[in-house]
Amino acid sequence: MPKGTRRAWEAGDRLLTVAEVAATMRVSNMTVYRLIKAGELPALRVGKNYRVRESDVDRYLAARSVEVEGA
Repeated sequence: MPKGTRRAWEAGDRLLTVAEVAATMRVSNMTVYRLIKAGELPALRVGKNYRVRESDVDRYLAARSVEVEGA
């Protein structure tokens, strides 16, 4: 989603910290910051911190999932 694009708030959507997103994705905090800066993972700025909608994390992961044959 391009920077500055707004979307409707989804019911029950939680706001996750960068650390929570990193733990969910099993990557470093810096990787999450890079994804946000690149515009690949939408985020909200709250003061000096970022918050990421749980649905955006789910959408990001779903878009990059692959099916493994023979597994």
